[in-house]
Amino acid sequence: MKKSSIFSSITFIFIMAAIGVIFTSVLFYQYDKEQTKRNFLNRYALMSKSIQYQLVFSPDLKDFFKLLKEFHMEPVKDIKKALVILNHTPIVYQHTSSIGTALILKNKKNAYLYITTKKYSLLLKDKKYSSNRNIIFGSIFVSILILIIIAYILTIKKLLPLKKLKIEIEKFAKGDLDIDVKSDNEDEIADVANAFDNAVKQIKRLNSSRILFLRNIMHELKTPITKGRITAEMLPEGKNKERLISVFEKLHNLIEEFITIEKISSGFMNIEQKSFRLIDIIDEAIDLAMVDKEKIELIKTGEINVKVDFKLFSIAIKNMIDNAIKYSPDKKVQIIANKKAIVFRNRGQKLKKELKEYMEPFTSDGNQKDSFGLGLYLVDNILRAHKLQLLYSYKEGWNIFVFKNLDNIVV
Repeated sequence: MKKSSIFSSITFIFIMAAIGVIFTSVLFYQYDKEQTKRNFLNRYALMSKSIQYQLVFSPDLKDFFKLLKEFHMEPVKDIKKALVILNHTPIVYQHTSSIGTALILKNKKNAYLYITTKKYSLLLKDKKYSSNRNIIFGSIFVSILILIIIAYILTIKKLLPLKKLKIEIEKFAKGDLDIDVKSDNEDEIADVANAFDNAVKQIKRLNSSRILFLRNIMHELKTPITKGRITAEMLPEGKNKERLISVFEKLHNLIEEFITIEKISSGFMNIEQKSFRLIDIIDEAIDLAMVDKEKIELIKTGEINVKVDFKLFSIAIKNMIDNAIKYSPDKKVQIIANKKAIVFRNRGQKLKKELKEYMEPFTSDGNQKDSFGLGLYLVDNILRAHKLQLLYSYKEGWNIFVFKNLDNIVV
């Protein structure tokens, strides 16, 4: 299961925040609407009773207009306008008592109180009423949502360099040193990017020095080996000539192996996987091992093609052949190949330690003379580079080594 990214998590958090704001706003709006309606009706009920009592029991104009001023009410003096309001404005509340009737009328812009008694009929306009409450509430709600969206955009914008940094790190992990993650920003992500960029440049310099050193070593070692090989070719035919040529070829192959080991262990070797016949790779491994084919029994099931780095995979098989022959009493090895695994079998004693301990360089069973050298260490690294696994078992006097998961590279 793929882990959720930090961008997905932040998006989820902001979405939940927006939903929370919307939900809270709806609840608050409903509550405020009910509370405002209740206060509105209570206020008008109080005004209607006070004004009716004033008209009936104390009809003094001075006191009456003073009361209207206290309630922020003013009479609608234009009769035609009053009739239009009464005929076209919805009635939201009506109350009738022994002293008269009170009607509350309200439209989108204004609210009115229509009071009737036995002697008077009066339409009053509420100067304090405002229809902007919902607009203000909506504006606040929209402003909060806009702030959340802006905060989300700014946060994502700040984190976008992480995506570039991740892509470049993945390239670096694959051995690509030609990356550039330098940032001119002034934040923690930029600090990390710049520190990583400096580290890559330092590694690049060290890698260049390592390559130069290897090339010099190869040149310095190959020159005397080549001269020795040429000198050996000039010798008379015989066993001494064959042995010397064999020694110089072995030295040449060892130098190539050491270079391969260094590249693999440093993690900067590119694996070039192409399709090859497995039998061709095994033949190359036998040639590299420089052993008689009579010592190798090959059992394979049909034609098998694998997608591998030809040189590296040949070296891995060659090392298995070397070890099998070296530690077998009869100096023979059996290779069984199918589309699921390659099995190497040789007679001999069971390994005294766990296999993983023999995968360390120059591991032995306690006798330096019988050291495994770099053989299994190199095999393990090559197999892991091809996403394969090396297993070991012992059965009825046979040491059995297996290249497992071969079906991952079979084509």
